[in-house]
Amino acid sequence: MNIGGYDIALWDLYLIGAMVVVLLFQLYFYLRYIRLPKAKKKAVAEQQRPKHAGDQLDLFSDDVRGVSVIVAARNEAGNLRDYLHSLLEQDYPMYEVIVVDDRSEDNTRQVLDDMMLHYPRLRRTFVPQHARIISSKKLALTLGIKAARFDYLLFTDADCRPASRLWIWEMMNGFDCQEGTDVVLGFGAHFKGKGMLNRMIRYDTLFNGLHYLGAARCKHPYMGVGRNLAYKKEWFLSHNGFSPYLGEMAGDDDLIVNHYATGKTTATVTCPKSVTWSPTKQTWQEWWHQKRRHLSVSPHYTAWSRLRLGVEPMSRAIWYGAAIALLVRCGLRFAIAPTVSIGLAGCVGLLLLMRLVLRATVMNVSARRLGYSPKGMCAGISLTDLVLWDMILPLCSLWILMFPTRKPTRW
Repeated sequence: MNIGGYDIALWDLYLIGAMVVVLLFQLYFYLRYIRLPKAKKKAVAEQQRPKHAGDQLDLFSDDVRGVSVIVAARNEAGNLRDYLHSLLEQDYPMYEVIVVDDRSEDNTRQVLDDMMLHYPRLRRTFVPQHARIISSKKLALTLGIKAARFDYLLFTDADCRPASRLWIWEMMNGFDCQEGTDVVLGFGAHFKGKGMLNRMIRYDTLFNGLHYLGAARCKHPYMGVGRNLAYKKEWFLSHNGFSPYLGEMAGDDDLIVNHYATGKTTATVTCPKSVTWSPTKQTWQEWWHQKRRHLSVSPHYTAWSRLRLGVEPMSRAIWYGAAIALLVRCGLRFAIAPTVSIGLAGCVGLLLLMRLVLRATVMNVSARRLGYSPKGMCAGISLTDLVLWDMILPLCSLWILMFPTRKPTRW
């Protein structure tokens, strides 16, 4: 085809057209699902919070709703020693913290007993040693829910630290976002550390977190994370808890949201004071096991969720496939038609740059609104990470889904 006096192959136009279409879709996707809007209201003001006396557990107050914070712990003595106090020192007048000891073999029980002497809000229960169940974490959480004194349940992990003493307040505010809210989704971030593994996990966590929060805002909730999730006990029991998928190792957080949460009953909380922070996995093997465990339950998502989740990675495959094909064609024809080859390569470079700028802007602005800072332990995402992990992580997920080595048997 002759355009402006230059002979351009029809396949080149098809490939350029495919990249333009994908870029438009990515613009829509990032602005709709990944872009985090500014908070509409500030954190709960000091004068608005009911006054209470110290750390006394007030079971009879009518001013606020009671909350049971539930943590399942297996061999987490070190993390409980480091992080549990941040849950027990929250500025909320009526709450309890229940730690479920899931047959720990370290000194978890001793750590909890020592802390219970200083924190009257702390309670401990345990999974029986003889319990035989694939997902012991689901059993641990169920025992914690059964032991809860209050109707509102807030979940996190033993290695998580709330970003502020107002974490419970902010998560509970989510139940007031709309009438009939049963589920509140929060964000669980990771501290900045050293090495490529830390950078990859932080990127993956941020992207997935912004995605599920954005989908929930658009009335399409499909998952949550156990590091920062709240729901009503009545809602949990009305759906028979975890019983429909006790045979799955994972799914204590994402499957229950995917199967039972709706746009009318789900809210999100994204202010910096509502975020929980935790360290990343320290070895590639640990991360691979965690990733494989999470992806093992994805086939049990609803068909609509699987379709929606597959569109964006597919668009990325088309994007990179078309870009590589165009650049290869330009290289092969450079000696014959250098002007056309340089022009097409320039178009590809411009499109790649436009998408990179879009992603860098949206993701880092959203990250800052979640409490990430340009520097320090909560840093945002670099351009290198945006390029590298955008290509590698979908390939890792595809490999795990296509070649599962074995069904995960531990959490």
